[in-house]
This record gives sequence, C-alpha cells and structure tokens, in this order.
Amino acid sequence: MSSETERQELEELIRTLNYHSYRYHVLDTPLISDYEYDKMLKRLLELEAAHPDWISPDSPSQRAGSGALDKFVKVRHPGAVLSLANGFSAQDVRAWYERIVRLDERVSQSGFVVEPKIDGLTVVLHYQDGRFVLGATRGDGIVGEDITVNLRTLRGVPLTVPVQAGGPKPPARLVVRGEAFMYLRDFDALNQRLLEAGEKTYLNPRNTAAGSLRQLDPALTASRSLRLLTYQILSADGPVPDTQWGTLKLLHGLGLPVTDQAVLVKNIEEAIEASQSWITRRDTLAYEADGAVIKLNDLRLAADLGVVGKDPRGALAFKFPAREVTTRLQGIGINVGRTGVLTPVANLEPVEVGGVVVRQATLHNFDFILEKDIRIGDRVLLKRAGDVIPYVIGPVVEQRDGTETVFTPPAVCPACGQPVEHLAGEVAWYCVNAACPAQLMRNVEHFVGRGSMDIVGLGTKIVAQLVDAGLVRDVADLYTLTKADLLGLEGFAEKKADNLLTSIDTSQQQPLARLINALGIRGVGEVMAADLTRVYPDLEALSRTTFEELQRIEGVGPNIAQAIVDWFARPANREVLDKLRDASVWPRAAQQSAPAGPQPLAGLTFVVTGTLQGFSRETVKEFIQQYGGKVTDSVTKKTDYLVAGESAGSKLEKARSLGVKIIDEAGLRNLATD
Repeated sequence: MSSETERQELEELIRTLNYHSYRYHVLDTPLISDYEYDKMLKRLLELEAAHPDWISPDSPSQRAGSGALDKFVKVRHPGAVLSLANGFSAQDVRAWYERIVRLDERVSQSGFVVEPKIDGLTVVLHYQDGRFVLGATRGDGIVGEDITVNLRTLRGVPLTVPVQAGGPKPPARLVVRGEAFMYLRDFDALNQRLLEAGEKTYLNPRNTAAGSLRQLDPALTASRSLRLLTYQILSADGPVPDTQWGTLKLLHGLGLPVTDQAVLVKNIEEAIEASQSWITRRDTLAYEADGAVIKLNDLRLAADLGVVGKDPRGALAFKFPAREVTTRLQGIGINVGRTGVLTPVANLEPVEVGGVVVRQATLHNFDFILEKDIRIGDRVLLKRAGDVIPYVIGPVVEQRDGTETVFTPPAVCPACGQPVEHLAGEVAWYCVNAACPAQLMRNVEHFVGRGSMDIVGLGTKIVAQLVDAGLVRDVADLYTLTKADLLGLEGFAEKKADNLLTSIDTSQQQPLARLINALGIRGVGEVMAADLTRVYPDLEALSRTTFEELQRIEGVGPNIAQAIVDWFARPANREVLDKLRDASVWPRAAQQSAPAGPQPLAGLTFVVTGTLQGFSRETVKEFIQQYGGKVTDSVTKKTDYLVAGESAGSKLEKARSLGVKIIDEAGLRNLATD
C-alpha cells in the first residue's frame, strides 16, 4: 500500500472514529459495536506507529494523554468568564427580577431559559477550524490554566466538531464554556476500585472531577470517567445566536454536548416554578446539581444590562438547599436493632442540611469507620439527599489538629453489657442476648408473629404496653401473665384479657419448628427451623449440638452454625429456655413416619405463592413434607415446582424466567397421589 493511500486511510479512520465517539458519548446512540470501534482504533494505532509524524491532535489515540507535565501554563481568556449571583428562595428570584426590570423594561418581554446548575468544574474550550486546540480552567475568570492534554482524555469532548449533513458549520474560531463533572455511578465505581486497592477514596464527585483535571499526569485523568456539558459561547468569528435557547441548539448541532434538561419559559413565575421543581427531582439526574440557573433568553439584552462586581445581571443561580455540609463529629453512639445488629451513629454538632437541622447521622457500619479513618472530633462531610437519612461521607483530614481520637468498636453490647459477636467475613457486629432490653420489643413482636408462635391479639401496641409496664422482660414472661396483670393495662376489660390469655395458652401447643423460628436466632427462619427439627427432637438436644454437627445439615453454612452455637451458649438465653420449659412450652418434634410405599415428593423442592383454596400457608407445607417434599421461601434454579394460587406475585415471574415448573393446587395433589 502506498504512503498516500495509508495517509488517506488514517485520516478517514480519525474522522470515522471521532464521529462514532460523538454518537456514543454525546448522543448516547451508538451505530456500531464496541468490537467494531476497537478494531478500527487498532488499525489507526498501527498506522500511527508506522508514521508517527502523521499523528494529529484530533486523533482518538491522543485521548490517552501525553507525558506528564511539569506545571500548568497560564492562559488568558478571550472574555471574562463570570460567576453568578445566588438566590435561595422564590423571594430572592423575584427581587432579582424587579431590580433588572427597573434597569431595562425589555426584561419583561425576554423570556428565560432554566438549566440545571451542574456541580462540577468550569472549563473553556477553544476550537480552530473545527479542531479542539486549547482547553483551560476558569481560574480567576480572566486567566486560567492550560489543561488541554487533560481535556483531550474526556470522551465527551469532540476533538473535531462532527458537522452533520445539512447542519451548521462551526465558526473558524469558536470558544465555548462548559462544565466538567462525573456521573454519580462513575464516582461510586471509582471509589469502589480505590477501596479494593486499599487507596484513599474521594468525598464527592465535584472535588474528584476538579482534582482529576488538574493532574500533571494526563494518564491519570484518562482513567477517570469525566463528562462535559457546554452552555455558552464566549467568543467566535462570525455570527452566533442572540438567544440562550438558540445557543444551546447551535452547540448541540455542532456536536458539542449540552443538557437535555433545559427549558424555555415565558416569564419569571414560570422560571421560578421550573427551578423549584428540580428540588424534588434532583435525585433523578445522573449527576450532582446544586441548583438551577435562570438566564435571560435575550443575550443582547443580557449584555446591555452589564455586570455588578463579577456577576452578570442577566442570570441568577437559584441554589437548592445544601445537601453536603461539614460539621464536627462530637461522638459515636451505638444503636441495637431487633436482630441484634449494632449500628454506629454519628453524634454531630447541629448543622442545617437539606432544609433540616441534623444532630445525628448514620455511619453505616464499623468497617466503614475504619476504612474512612473517621475519628471522634473530626470535621466530617455530611450528606442528606431528598428524604434519605443523613449520612457521613468521610473526614476532612486537612482540618485535623491532633486532638481527634480513633474509635474502637465495642466489646460488649451497650444496652445489656453482654459480649458482642463479629464473625469473620461479615460486616455486622451482633448482640445475641435474647433478653437484651434494646431488642426486647422487636424480639417479642417476632416471637408472637404468625410464622412463629402465632399469638392472636398480641399486636405491637399491646407488646409495648407489656414491656413498658415491666410485665415482660423476655419472651418467656408471656407465659406467666395473669388476668390481673392485663386488667391493670389501659384498654383491657374482662373479655379482652380472657381472649389474650386463651391465645397465649393455645400457643403452647405450637410445634417445635415454630418455637425455634420464634427464638430469633440469626439466620434461622421457618425453613431452617423445620430442617433442624428433622435432626433434633427438642430444644435441649439442639442446645447440645456442635458447630461440626450443624454443618452436616443441608443448607447450614458456617455462619449460621456459629450463630446457633453462640445463641445457646449465652447464659441469658439459657435462662429464657429454662423459663419456657417451666411454662410447659417445650414441644418435641413429631416422629417422622413415612407413609407406606415410596414418598412421591421425595427429593423435590417446592415454593408456594398466592392464595390456595384448600390449604392455608401452613397446611400446604405440612402436606408437601408429609409426602417427602421440601418447602423453601425463595425461587432458585434448584426449585423443582412453584405452587401458584390466586394473586401470585413476583415469585411467579421469577419462576417463569428461570424455567421452573409451575403447578396449581390440583397439580400438587396429583403429584402427591401418583
């Protein structure tokens, strides 16, 4: 192949690859597969390796960045890159409008464009004859820093303006303003990679984007998934639109990325309404936005209004309530959940965030505190998004003064003083004391629930009354309640007391599997409880089991086995068992007597969903187990049959997607009698 032919091929590859990069990263409408793109890029790299003097600045190969820089060169902007005045309420916006309409009555006829205010880093891009030749930071608005090599690594920055057939042609010289930022998903993925590599993570997308663009090594910038949206023409040779709406349309037509969230409105009230609508919808954006920008649509009018200080009079930033603030971490408290999970809670110096005053926030778990190196006394970054519980993002290490103290997870439960448990490979720390006062109400609610001891009439309100009155200090105390105890509670009369005591007495006859489930042992639900009764005839036998014996039972892994052993080893739990035995709540597993002949459902696993006419949820399980089958709660690839009744829900869809056989009640009976 001749040199001229290769040169033409190289130039065509650059044009084609840049066009497809624009389709993929700007329009999000790719026309070719990644494989086809990579194949063309490989060929381009081969040609450039053979002819390095042919490499042009707009080649896709240059996105990887050149060698590391010694420093950033200062760049003077062709015009002032201004900041914006802020408004924090509808009243502030109206006051701004009234000021500028007094200066020029044409304002009332202008209309406005409302755009999301992206929380990123302002950049200025220069194009010459359609090619990207210079990129800079905003700096002080007059002079910025040359970060051209870093901006080339952004996939959304066209290295050559991809003019469409019949579309606008770029001016010979074009200087545009935009915002570089990170998608939230890319920020989370980056932090996950850093965490797995044992490196320091970032606090928020804005700082990450700014830091990434100011790296002296462009290869590091290239490794970050930065994005770009443009919104202003700072300078150009030749005519440009005289409206903001027309500017956005031109930039989009030239292949430069612009927001698809901007709206054109007729008056200031519509602008306020559009801005306020984003306060509740900001979480639907793929990126962080800290406000909305209200701009006069008439750019000539905006220019005539001039500036005040460094702020143009023709635009205003309507700031959303802050979602990220810094405050002092005064201490770390511990909450104990129903299942015994210990959760650290940040006790904070009060601060307003997201429109509310926050004094406490979640710290997720103890591993999070360790990984982020969060210390008591730290200045911490706090976030509250929408109605989500506020949470600590991490410490502001630069503000440490040496008085901060390292936090150590508790060795004992703060509520009951019993030793806590932390299993290898698990994030959570647990208190496994069944009588722990912090867990008591929720433990009792679980114990009396339908899938456990099924004590009818003992709802959340009555459980709270019993606990608050000191009548129930653990679940076994339910069986020592008297009529006099109940009549002393608000809302109880003779009949109500008698009914509840009858329901409690009836629960004494519940089978062993229900009692095991009711104890609330971590990892032991209805199905696991039933499996345990096939091996252990009563709670005494189960309490004497070993870690090794338990792991020989199908479905019992090391964590569940350890949880069972630890639960029965606790003196407080043994006391509860003794009280249950004294109250005659001590069922034995029924002898498993198989019917004569082979069991037709032996070796088959069933899941039941929906409402069956001839069975309750409990009796259908008993029926399946009677004929040798096994019942589980979740549909998996190992499920043989889904028994579907009326109003079957998501389990039905999952069974269909996995190819699990679906039968009705009649089908189940036929299987059992065949």
